[in-house]
Amino acid sequence: MAEENRQVGDSWEDLTIPDCNPEPYVPDGAELNERAGEESKEKEVKCSPNLLQMLKAAERRRSTMGRDREKAEGSEAGTKELITEALKTNMPIQLNDQKQEFNKRPTKAVPRSLSRSMSQSSTVSLSSVNSDTSEGESSPRDKLQKNSEGLSDFCIKNIKQADFGRREIQIAQQEMPALMILRKSVGEEKPLVGANVVGCTHITAQTAVLIETLAALGAQCRWASCNIFSTQNAVAAALAEAGIPMFAWRGESEDDFWWCIDRCVAADTWQPNLILDDGGDLTHWIYKKYPSLFTKIKGIVEESVTGVYRLYQLIKVGKLCVPAMNVNDSVTKQKFDNLYSCKESILDGLKQTTNVMFGGKQVVVCGYGEVGKGCCAALKALGAVVYVTEVDPICALQACMDGFRVLTLSEVARQVDIVITCTGNKNVVEREHFDRMKTGCIVCNMGHSNTEMDLASLRSAELEWQRVRPHVDQVIWPDGKRVVLLAEGRLLNLSCSTLPSFVLSITATTQALALMELYNAPQGRYKKDVYLLPKKIDEYVASLHLPTFEAHLTELTDDQAKYLGISKYGPFKPNYYR
Repeated sequence: MAEENRQVGDSWEDLTIPDCNPEPYVPDGAELNERAGEESKEKEVKCSPNLLQMLKAAERRRSTMGRDREKAEGSEAGTKELITEALKTNMPIQLNDQKQEFNKRPTKAVPRSLSRSMSQSSTVSLSSVNSDTSEGESSPRDKLQKNSEGLSDFCIKNIKQADFGRREIQIAQQEMPALMILRKSVGEEKPLVGANVVGCTHITAQTAVLIETLAALGAQCRWASCNIFSTQNAVAAALAEAGIPMFAWRGESEDDFWWCIDRCVAADTWQPNLILDDGGDLTHWIYKKYPSLFTKIKGIVEESVTGVYRLYQLIKVGKLCVPAMNVNDSVTKQKFDNLYSCKESILDGLKQTTNVMFGGKQVVVCGYGEVGKGCCAALKALGAVVYVTEVDPICALQACMDGFRVLTLSEVARQVDIVITCTGNKNVVEREHFDRMKTGCIVCNMGHSNTEMDLASLRSAELEWQRVRPHVDQVIWPDGKRVVLLAEGRLLNLSCSTLPSFVLSITATTQALALMELYNAPQGRYKKDVYLLPKKIDEYVASLHLPTFEAHLTELTDDQAKYLGISKYGPFKPNYYR
């Protein structure tokens, strides 16, 4: 059962790569394992001409603002006008050349695994956030659906929910200005024409804005979900109605999850040349099932710490066949998505599932990275007593100086009311910790995968699982003790609530620029390695979001820039800055 509950295996060492693939790139005189942990050796990415043109435009706007206040106001007005016009573009993207039907769906129902069938809801709602698979309904795999254009290359919950999903997407667009500006500024150039992007991320209204932006820039997209609980069914229906092949629904089984990824890849009839992954599941599947596809794939863009770790594993064993962009360690991801998004969504997820009062509660947060920092700050602000567990002495010292007590989980397991994991590791909460917890303790995960908890040890004969409501289970011990488990250890905020659109706009824009760079880069610019986007891109993404707050940047004088030894237009931080 432990292996069944894991989306990605412990190691890539059992993967086989065909002889026809390019030889892996191994730099001379460097240990790959050491390089994975040394930020100073990260590759700096050069910008393609399209990106440079946008960056220069941003520099001109910034320079105008610095020289003259009246000109600054004019520049600001122009930027606002651009944003206003862009936000009116509620375009449903129609892909005219994707009318080919792929493999027919099987008509025989596939049995659900125990761990997934328990997670299905008994009701169906038109709300895209809370719509779940009903236990009494047949799987979407068992029925053939068509959109209004007669296309059937998708598998979702219910195509009739498309109108509701379209409204969700339009609302999200209002809070995602940078992607809308990208559509207006480079949409006519179509920098992604010829790009076949296969994606595996959370399918939400915010992701839909990213997918349709890629389509507006010329890309052909196929998409699956990286989490069995996070798909917003109405949003998936809206994208399928717009002609984008979608393979996901909320409440998938483990078998459904991998089936959807396989249908998304469509290796027999479609050749992807770019991968956008969140967690490494899609990359893992292609390596295992269709390694020959990598001969034509230009690169991988990976968003999560789990997926980046898998990429470094591939480097270590010499099996990374294509360049990869590490978006997770971009400043615009770490400092904004991981921190501010989790700071707000942790409270929302806990409230919606348990209605718990935070004031006076004792909470332990496992991990004090950016996600952990956001969770701790939010809980402390509402009066909770927060403890932190850490393996990194630097992060532990940060937690201490922020006013948190750093202890081991074994020391506090008996007294805490809530346990939150956010490490990206495995077996952070083991059976011995569960056994020590007091009755009523709430356990949840804010990391990418449910591997952070040893859930297999809880599925034993002496323990009883009791469903309270969707995504809320009680695990009952023989003595009557009850531990409340949320979302079966999956990502709490996307399984049980939703995320702020504005913060996700920052990450999504970074992902879009990374895909554009990989696709338009001249052959040979990138080796088979993991790269970071340069700080110039981070700063450009940030600048696209500043007009929303009517922020005015101060411009360095020539003398000040010379004193600091940098350009007056940036980048203002070195490439190794985190």
